[in-house]
Amino acid sequence: MKLAAFLHGTETRTGIVDGDLIRFDDATPDFDTLLPALTSPSGPGIAGNSSVRLDDVVLLPPIPRPGKILCVATNFREPLQDKPAPDFPLMFTRFAESVTGHGAPILKPKVSEKYDFEGEMAAIIGRPGHKIPRHAAMDHVAGFSCFNDGSVRDWQKHSSQFTPGKNFHRSAGFGPWLVTPDELPSPERTRLTTRVNGVAKQDITFDRMIFDTAWLVAYISTFTPLAAGDVIVTGTPSGFGSTRKPPEFLVPGDVVEVEITGIGTLSNTVEQDDDPRGPIFSQQD
Repeated sequence: MKLAAFLHGTETRTGIVDGDLIRFDDATPDFDTLLPALTSPSGPGIAGNSSVRLDDVVLLPPIPRPGKILCVATNFREPLQDKPAPDFPLMFTRFAESVTGHGAPILKPKVSEKYDFEGEMAAIIGRPGHKIPRHAAMDHVAGFSCFNDGSVRDWQKHSSQFTPGKNFHRSAGFGPWLVTPDELPSPERTRLTTRVNGVAKQDITFDRMIFDTAWLVAYISTFTPLAAGDVIVTGTPSGFGSTRKPPEFLVPGDVVEVEITGIGTLSNTVEQDDDPRGPIFSQQD
């Protein structure tokens, strides 16, 4: 099942993606009720009495207001990388305001010329849990989606903490929808491809992950309780802009696509954000 969050008029709705339609009904539960139902045998209970064309709606991030977005840095074993695999993942957090949906513009900040792309897979929590054992971790996952962890590299490097460079407004893409695990029974065997203006920049299969989804759910739930709607972004391979020679950063008009087999393709066009303050921010401002 593919579930999409979208604007229907001025209302946020959730529906089942069926070809070029989204089917929904007035009784569709809100996300607090829907996500735990995705991990139960009875399912989410969406009747789908109404429908609307995908092309006629604005798609939102599959989880419009996630409580927590927990992200993993580079997370793949790659033959050309000479660094040993870490014992534990490098992690950071994102805020909900930093994310936008499929088809919406992602914003290149005025204060940076080093806006980068990172294709990744996101796992969405459906069943809440704390201190989850690894063997039960996937029972807590409601589904998967594509994620572009748009990174403002110079702000990311202001210190050893990633927070500024990972949280510019609408700098990341998330979507186009949530795919339930029954449609992706072996997510680690699927392929991730990231394209910029139609040219592949990242291409890898998820069986080369260092820390797989179940391990990450168990590890993260050790230090924080996971709630329905929390998102775990599972890490990117090499090939993103700052690793290329010479570096390739995004400019307005670029189109970034993150495709994952079995899930779909997330597409966002880069737009220039503005800053009414005028000069680039500095320590003296």
